[in-house]
Amino acid sequence: MLSADGKSKLRLGCCVCGSTDKLKWTSLLGGFGSYLFGMSETIAKQATEAKDAQNIKDPHLGWMIGFLFLVSFIGLFALVPLRKIMIVDYKLTYPSGTATAYLINGFHTPEGAKLAKKQVKTLGKYFLFSFFWGFFQWFYTAGDDCGFKNFPTLGLEAYNNRFFFDFSPTYVGVGMICPYIVNVSVLLGGILSWGVMWPLIAKKKGSWYPADISGTSLHGLQAYRVFISIALILGDGLYNFLKVLIRTIAGFISMVQNDSKGMLPVSDNGMSMSTTEAVSFDDERRTEIFLKDQIPKSVAYGGYVVVAALSIGTLPEIFPQLKWYYILVAYVIAPVLAFCNAYGSGLTDWSLASTYGKLAIFVFGAWAGLSHGGVLVGLAACGVMMSIVSTASDLMQDFKTGYLTLASPRSMFISQVIGTGMGCVIAPCVFWLFYKAFSDIGTSGTEYPAPYAIVYRNMAILGVDGFNSLPENCLTLCYIFFAAAIAINLIRDLAPHKVSRFIPLPMAMAIPFYIGSYFAIDMFLGSVILFIWEKLNKAKADAFGPAVASGLICGDGIWTLPQSILALAKVKPPICMKFLSRAANAKVDSFLAG
Repeated sequence: MLSADGKSKLRLGCCVCGSTDKLKWTSLLGGFGSYLFGMSETIAKQATEAKDAQNIKDPHLGWMIGFLFLVSFIGLFALVPLRKIMIVDYKLTYPSGTATAYLINGFHTPEGAKLAKKQVKTLGKYFLFSFFWGFFQWFYTAGDDCGFKNFPTLGLEAYNNRFFFDFSPTYVGVGMICPYIVNVSVLLGGILSWGVMWPLIAKKKGSWYPADISGTSLHGLQAYRVFISIALILGDGLYNFLKVLIRTIAGFISMVQNDSKGMLPVSDNGMSMSTTEAVSFDDERRTEIFLKDQIPKSVAYGGYVVVAALSIGTLPEIFPQLKWYYILVAYVIAPVLAFCNAYGSGLTDWSLASTYGKLAIFVFGAWAGLSHGGVLVGLAACGVMMSIVSTASDLMQDFKTGYLTLASPRSMFISQVIGTGMGCVIAPCVFWLFYKAFSDIGTSGTEYPAPYAIVYRNMAILGVDGFNSLPENCLTLCYIFFAAAIAINLIRDLAPHKVSRFIPLPMAMAIPFYIGSYFAIDMFLGSVILFIWEKLNKAKADAFGPAVASGLICGDGIWTLPQSILALAKVKPPICMKFLSRAANAKVDSFLAG
């Protein structure tokens, strides 16, 4: 599958994929429906506080393009020096990147390879199944909480606590690609949080936090979900970041290259890579290409410093409330957070950029204070942090695709720069046209209410009061889980491999704390399917498992394109499939009969 016949095509396909991925990123995380639009007067009027001019900035095409150019590129440089560690040494899976690579490789496999033909056929079959399954599900989604994605497969009580199988081919496929320990860790995290902790904390309503608070307010249960997950992620990420730093320094001091090649617990053997370890020809070739076309460290470090300096000097001109030292501090801590996000994304395929953005809202909003435009500072800092950590994670995802398709890392990096530049212009222009075409955009009760913009602004209003405004015992629990993440990692590193391979990963456990357990069940089902398949026929599972997983992921992903076109054309599904309890159903029947 890695012959020279298709190598140039593979590289081209991979680079185009990376470029368009960056265009998509800018449109999604540019903040047009969240933090960026949350600065506007339209949204401020719907909030309870901070309606003064100090905390308002209406959208304008010029400053939006300038802001995105200043904050979008720096993430490309943040983790470039660590790409070998993340991809080659740590062997992180990056499931979406792996699935994309498998799809590209399948299109350019030599015709004579019998196995490759069967693999491509299998991929195509499950691609079509996943695509048409998405199409079939669409017919039943004519309303809120309708359709198979809201099917209470484990009962209504479990559904209310986000325990259900949502029939997502994407995460069944991701579960087939991720190592078993990752899937088990995610499921354990979901059980611990949504099965035990949140129901217990919910019983403290009226004691630990106000009883009349909304479910999405950071004065209530949502605060525990957000900040405890952040504590786990930061504890695990900081531990591994320091481990990499210490081993790298030790490698330089001893001048022995292998000293810095420690493996993360998700590697195949959990031990350091040795020169005598058997490596397949494909892997040797991939590593050779991946390391041959190096991106100079001077470019990475220099690029980060230059872009950071430009941002520090220019962003205060766009947001006078955002002082230069706020931005400097953000750029000093950003690489550590980018590492955490890229590590978590490599394990589970989830990017928690918005979670780090919420952390920035609290830290920088409280630092500035309400009277000094703290709401606007928090929202702008949120955009800066989200841009850095998300871009770094996406770049590693694409480096994984490039590694598996023999694409030049330098070409991949350049394509990322091109795609990011395109997104910084195209996405704001599209939003600006939309904003000008609909005068009531962002107003509650209209066709385009922009609910996330209101949520982000309310978070920023809460953030100016600092962490002391969090509910009772929230910070204490954060400290406990931060320490627990470090302790678990220490135990993993000190315990023998036969024991450590059964210890869950804190980073993977943290993901469902905030999001819910539904995707954990999907991923676990994928690992169960692969496990049974390997028991029945390991050779066949090894040969066709990645093809099945890639087909499921790609087919479901491609379906979003026609789904978006249908939404833009205002074509609505004809059926709403919703589930009610027996008591609720009796009330509905009684109402209809009356």
